[in-house]
Amino acid sequence: MNTTTIIGLLLIAAIAVLIVRGRRAVGGMANYTPEQFEEKLKGTPKPVLVDVREPSEYGSGHLAGAVNLPLSGLRGSLGKLPKDREILLYCRSGMRSKQAGAVLRGNGIENLGHLQGGISSWKGKVVR
Repeated sequence: MNTTTIIGLLLIAAIAVLIVRGRRAVGGMANYTPEQFEEKLKGTPKPVLVDVREPSEYGSGHLAGAVNLPLSGLRGSLGKLPKDREILLYCRSGMRSKQAGAVLRGNGIENLGHLQGGISSWKGKVVR
């Protein structure tokens, strides 16, 4: 193998690792497909649904029943979240909800899940 081939293979491997890491659950937080997320929302007891986008994004359309606790101020809103119910998080693409999950886990909230692909992947109704 020549150097160009080796570099190409290493680049492909690095990209694959980044993709897998991006889809992996954040330290115990479940990753749900839109279909799984919708089923979780129908569960009993009802999970707490949290939209971690900014208020302007929330106002442009959100999932029914969601409370808006933006990632930017999440640490100041920890007292609003119960520790005895599952908390389902979502954002636009799934990145901020993963970050929010890490913040919540770091503050003792453990029963967490998030919507893979965020609201952009949602096929259900959106409240405007």
